[in-house]
Amino acid sequence: MTLRSPICDSLKIDVPIVLAGMGGASTPALAAAVSNAGGLGVLGAAAAGPKALREMIEETRSLTDRPFGVDTLLPASVRRKDVMKAPGAVPDLAPYQEFTAEFIAREGLPPVSGGELASLAPGEDGPMIFTKQFFEAQMEVIIEERVPVYAAGLGDPGPWMDRLHANGTFVIAVVGKVLHAQRVAGSGVDMIVAQGHDAGGHNSPVGTMALIPQVVDAVDVPVLGAGGIIDGRGVAAAMMLGAAGAWVGTAFLATEEAGIHDFQKQALVDSGESDTTVSRVLTGKPARMIKSLWSQAWEEAEIEPLPMPFQSIVSAPAMAAGIRARRADILPGFAGQGVGGIRSVRPAAEVLESMAREAEQVLKGASDFL
Repeated sequence: MTLRSPICDSLKIDVPIVLAGMGGASTPALAAAVSNAGGLGVLGAAAAGPKALREMIEETRSLTDRPFGVDTLLPASVRRKDVMKAPGAVPDLAPYQEFTAEFIAREGLPPVSGGELASLAPGEDGPMIFTKQFFEAQMEVIIEERVPVYAAGLGDPGPWMDRLHANGTFVIAVVGKVLHAQRVAGSGVDMIVAQGHDAGGHNSPVGTMALIPQVVDAVDVPVLGAGGIIDGRGVAAAMMLGAAGAWVGTAFLATEEAGIHDFQKQALVDSGESDTTVSRVLTGKPARMIKSLWSQAWEEAEIEPLPMPFQSIVSAPAMAAGIRARRADILPGFAGQGVGGIRSVRPAAEVLESMAREAEQVLKGASDFL
């Protein structure tokens, strides 16, 4: 493969394609497979407590000798204060939990155990998930483990930049607005991901094609394009818009190594370009996911989801019950608008190699239009 850009040298990779750090899906097996195939694998560690995070890093190192990254969330709205202790900060969860219980009963879902809930919202491994203390504990592990690459999937890693760079860690920040790109560039990040509204998971109100060139023009660091990129044509398009490569998520969800359930992988294959929605019903922050009965129930009831981290607490029982029942109509999962381009579940290396090969061919053929 000859598809290259300057970030290949910076990251010590062969092709400028980076696995999005999707929580629960970008496992050590998937990250290592992408890195071994010549891209940059990134662990999705958003919900991993400090012990689990350390184990993920160690496992990845046992599977690849290539560079890899770790992605966590750093939402400023949570980090500014201890939301679990601030007076009046914790809402009354009872009405929301009653809504969840009614949903579970209406759908005939099986009851779930505490262990099944812990797998979605772990707390025994340290501070409660998605709190200020949780994020800080994660960052201590990342710094102690001297990971090659750190990616802030949400928020500004500025408070940790000096320590990360002192370890030689390459730092990436994912943004959805020009203002946010300028802010993290001012914090000293090494690369920015411009992730548009087309993307799965937490994303931007701005479309991918509009966002990428505006972020490229606004900062002096390399930019990766993200959002709706499902194949080599998308990678080439991002690079033609000024990006130095692509940050790809949904295409790697439909792989043998992805850490999601088989019924969720099949939901990706079965979904079309209009089968996603942006909702706060899973995490409390807007995120693009495949439409489900859970998202539909909140919309029909006209109930406003709670902010992070409380919405995760409310949604966890329904999500765990949906997983136990293998119900793709309850929890099909996150996905971008490119999901309609997924035709089958393949090995991650095959996805990466075909994407790089197609991008190279498209870029070579661009002169045909002149």
